[in-house]
Amino acid sequence: MEKGVDFRHKHTASHGLLISYVPERRRHLLRFEYENQIKGSIYDTFGDNKSDFFSGKGRHFDKETTSLWFVVRYRCFVGKHYYSSVAVIFFFFTSKFFFLTPFYCGILRLLSCLHVSSCYSLLFSFESCMRLVTVGKMSKVVWIVGILLWMCCVWVCNGQGEYVLYKDPNQKVSDRVVDLLGRMTLEEKIGQMVQIDRSVATINVMRDYFIGSVLSGGGSSPLPQATAQNWVDMINEYQKGALVSRLGIPMIYGIDAVHGHNNVYNATIFPHNVGLGATRQVLLINTWDPDLVKRIGAATAVEVRATGIPYTFAPCIAVCRDPRWGRCYESYSEDHKVVEDMTDVILGLQGEPPSNYNHGVPFVGGRDKVAACAKHYVGDGGTTRGVNENNTVTDLHGLLSIHMPAYADAIYKGVSTVMVSYSSWNGEKMHANTELITGYLKGTLRFKGFVISDWQGVDKISSPPHSNYTASVRAAIQAGIDMVMVPFNFNEFINDLLSLVKSKAIPITRIDDAVSRILLVKFTMGLFENPLADYSFSNELGSQAHRDLAREAVRKSLVLLKNGNKTNPMLPLPRKASKILVAAVDQSTEVVFSQNPGAEFIKSNNFSYAIIAVGEPPYAETAGDSDKLTMMDPGPAIVTSTCQAVKCVVVVVSGRPLVMEPYVASIEALVAAWLPGTEGQGITDALFGDHGFSGKLPVTWFRNTEQLPMSYGDSPYDPLFAYGSGLETESVASIVARSTSASAASTKPCLVTVLCLFLFPSLSRVFQKMKSYKSLE
Repeated sequence: MEKGVDFRHKHTASHGLLISYVPERRRHLLRFEYENQIKGSIYDTFGDNKSDFFSGKGRHFDKETTSLWFVVRYRCFVGKHYYSSVAVIFFFFTSKFFFLTPFYCGILRLLSCLHVSSCYSLLFSFESCMRLVTVGKMSKVVWIVGILLWMCCVWVCNGQGEYVLYKDPNQKVSDRVVDLLGRMTLEEKIGQMVQIDRSVATINVMRDYFIGSVLSGGGSSPLPQATAQNWVDMINEYQKGALVSRLGIPMIYGIDAVHGHNNVYNATIFPHNVGLGATRQVLLINTWDPDLVKRIGAATAVEVRATGIPYTFAPCIAVCRDPRWGRCYESYSEDHKVVEDMTDVILGLQGEPPSNYNHGVPFVGGRDKVAACAKHYVGDGGTTRGVNENNTVTDLHGLLSIHMPAYADAIYKGVSTVMVSYSSWNGEKMHANTELITGYLKGTLRFKGFVISDWQGVDKISSPPHSNYTASVRAAIQAGIDMVMVPFNFNEFINDLLSLVKSKAIPITRIDDAVSRILLVKFTMGLFENPLADYSFSNELGSQAHRDLAREAVRKSLVLLKNGNKTNPMLPLPRKASKILVAAVDQSTEVVFSQNPGAEFIKSNNFSYAIIAVGEPPYAETAGDSDKLTMMDPGPAIVTSTCQAVKCVVVVVSGRPLVMEPYVASIEALVAAWLPGTEGQGITDALFGDHGFSGKLPVTWFRNTEQLPMSYGDSPYDPLFAYGSGLETESVASIVARSTSASAASTKPCLVTVLCLFLFPSLSRVFQKMKSYKSLE
C-alpha cells in the first residue's frame, strides 16, 4: 500500500484523484467547494474533537481513501442526506486500524455512488473492490466482503431510487416536468424564474442561485469583434455552472436577434421588420413572397446557434399605428393582417411543427433551431403620440382587433415565449395586467410557453422605477410573468420573491405554474440532452448563402414611390456615363466625390442624373421618438439644390416615413429603402435594372405630421402615398447583359450624392457595387 497522506497538511494532494471520481458535470462544483465546504463540514461534524482529528495521531490515509471520503462528504453535503455524520464518525473511529483500509474504500465507494449515474457508480465500485484482491496479506474474508460490497453497489445503482425520470428523453415532456418540479426546492424554483445579464453571471452565481437564464443586453459580447467560437466558449462556461447545481438544470441563453444576429460581429443583417413588411401585402396577392421571412428566420436561427445561443427575443409583432414611435421600424406594418402573415418567421426560427402537433404548445425542431419570443405583449405600437413605453388608449375591441391577432397566430405556430410590453393599456401597466396575461394570453389563447418580462420591466411598474420593488415583484408574478429579466440585482429579486411566497402573499401554485412553463420549453427544445454548444455551425455565421438571401430581401423590400412619368421613367438608370460623383458605373467613367455639391458645381459638370441618399440619424427605442420626422441635415438642402439642377433619384434610408412633400415635386424618382442591413447591394440591383421593383408600402406615408396618427381605413385619409402604394418595374435584359457597345462620347456624366455615408454603413457596399460596374463587360 502506498505511503499515507497526512490529511492535516497534504489533503490537496488528492484533489486530482477526487475529481476523477465525480461525473463531468459535477467537477466544476468540486473545484470551487473542495477547500472550503469539506473542511467546514468536518468541523460541523466533530465539534470539539476537530483538533484531535487534525492532529494526525495515527490517522494517515492513502490518497484513494482520503479522496473517497471527500466524495462521500460532498455527496452528503449537496444531497442533504443525514447518513453523512454516521459515515464520517465510522470513518473517524476506525481509521486507526490500518488493515481495514480496503473496507473504507468499498464502503466509501458504495456511499459515493448515491446520486451518481449508474455507469460511474458501477465502474468506481468495481474498480475499488477488485483492488482488494491485489492487497497483500489480506484474508479471504476481506476479499469476499469486497465482492459483497460491489454487489451492494449494483443493487443501489439498479434500484428504484437510481432511475431519474426527468433525465429520460424517452418519457413524455409533461411527465418529465412533473417529476423534476417535484424534486425542486423553493429556492431552485425561484432561481429558474431569474434571467440575468452576462455581465453579472459567473459559474458560482449560476450554481449557487440556480439561475434559469442569462442574456446579452444590447451590444454585450465576450470580446470586441468576438468570433462564433468566442461566444460558444463563454456560454458553455455559464452552462457548466448551471449543470453542477444539485439537479443539473441547464440554463437558457437569450439574445436580441431581431433582423439577423444583429449583436454579433460579421453576422448577416437582414432588412429590419418594416422593410420585410414591404415584401408582402395582403391586398396585392401578386407581390407576395410567402417563404421569404421563413427562410430569413431559418438563416437567423442557424447563425444564432453558431454562437451557442438557443433563444432569441424575436419576432417583434407590434402593429405601429403612429410613425412618431421610436420603434416603428420593428413593426412589420400598420396593418395587423400583414403582421399576422409575417409571424411565419417563427416557423423559420423554430421549425414547422408536424401536422399532428398540438397547436399552441411550444415547438423547437432541432439543434439548428432556436426558441422564439413574440413581443411586446400587447399594444406597444398604439401608444398616444407614439411615445415609447407609454399608454395605449383604446377599448377592448380595439385592442383585440388591431394589436392581438398576431399573438393568436404566433401561439398557433408554436412560439415558445412571449415578452410583455413596457407600455400600459388605459393606464394599467402591462407588466401588472393579470386580465391580459393570465386571463387572455394563458387562458383564452391557451398559451403554454413561458411569459418573460422586458429589461427591468418589473422595476418600471412603479413610478419612479424601483421605488416600491417588493410590491412590483408581487404584482408582476401574480399577473402571470414567469421569467423576470432582472437583469442585475438578482439577489434582491430572489429575496423578495422568497419572502412573498413564504408569507403566502404569492401562492406556491403560481410559482409552480411559472417553473413548469420554463421547464416545458427547456425540455421541448432538447436543452437537457444537449446543454453544451459546439462549433458545428460556426461556418454559418455570415455565410455567403445568408448574405445572398439578405440581398434578395433588400431588393424585394424596396418601394418605388415615384418614377418620372409613364412615357419617360427615370428608373432603371443607364450605366453609361463619362463622369459621376462618388461611384463609377462604367469603365470609362471618371470618379468624382462631393459630399455636399453646390449648384455651380452641378451646373458646370453637365450631369445627366444624380443619386442622393438621405435619411435619419441612428437611434433605437425611446431615442427615436420624434414629433418632427424630418430628414437629417443637410439632406433637405442637398435634395433641393441638386434636384432643381439635374434629374435625381432620392433613396430614403429610414425606419419609417419622413416628411417628403416639400421636395417630392422636384424629385424624379423616389425610393424607400428602409433599414437594409449589411447587404445594401440589393439597392443597386433594382436601381440599375438587374431586378425590378416590387415592394409595397406597409405603412401610410403622411404629408405632414399634423395628420398623425393616420392609418389605412381612417377617415379622413389623405396621405402623400397610401398604404399599399408601390410602382413595379421589370428587369431590363439589355442592362442585365451589361452591354458597353455605346461610346463614352455619347454619354453625359452622372452625379451620385451620398449624404453622410458613414451613418449608413450598409450603403457603402451599394456604392462599391456601383463602382464595380466600371470593370464589367
